[in-house]
Amino acid sequence: MPLFDMHSGEAFDPGAFLTWVVALALGITVHEFGHAWRAEKAGDPTPRAAGRMSINPLDHYDPLGSTLILLVGFGWAKPVPTNPAMFRHPRRDEIMVSLWGPLANIITALILAVPLWLGVAGAYSVPIVYVIRLQLVLAVFNLIPVYPLDGSHILSALLPVDKARRLDAVYRQYGMFLLLGVLLVAGPVIWTVVRLLLMAILSVGPALEALVGLLTGG
Repeated sequence: MPLFDMHSGEAFDPGAFLTWVVALALGITVHEFGHAWRAEKAGDPTPRAAGRMSINPLDHYDPLGSTLILLVGFGWAKPVPTNPAMFRHPRRDEIMVSLWGPLANIITALILAVPLWLGVAGAYSVPIVYVIRLQLVLAVFNLIPVYPLDGSHILSALLPVDKARRLDAVYRQYGMFLLLGVLLVAGPVIWTVVRLLLMAILSVGPALEALVGLLTGG
């Protein structure tokens, strides 16, 4: 699960680093649990058998990849094992299983935004916004149709079988080079999408307040 570096380059701030760790642990956990949950719903017992139907961050922690995310802002979580042969509707379920990782991050972002919408976040507003932003980064980035990101599996499952096989062959051979290209070229686009989504989420609070005022005549 690759992730852009979200460190600011400023002097070390223990509070900011703790927020980063919490945001990352939450983001990885809900993302991988989303994959595992939807795979089981599709008829695949593999994630549960592997102990991945879990909200314990340690169950999704990859010693190398997750540590790299913590230290340099780029890495991966432990992939959830699945067996597409067990899916009831293989191609449709492949799309849904892949989609539910990013979707879980988006749902988490919306839940975290509720205290901001209600105006009760107080001093925790900035950390909450930071955690929400990370959820959106994970969701948007993983939807890019480049291997090994979730979007590549979605694209492959949407194509006719023969074209999907050719695409998968290209991914296996050149996927990592394509991913590096995305990191170098598409970063600003991804951040723009994340900022727009974040602005949309944060604007819900003032909109609700205005609506309540209008309805109550305040």
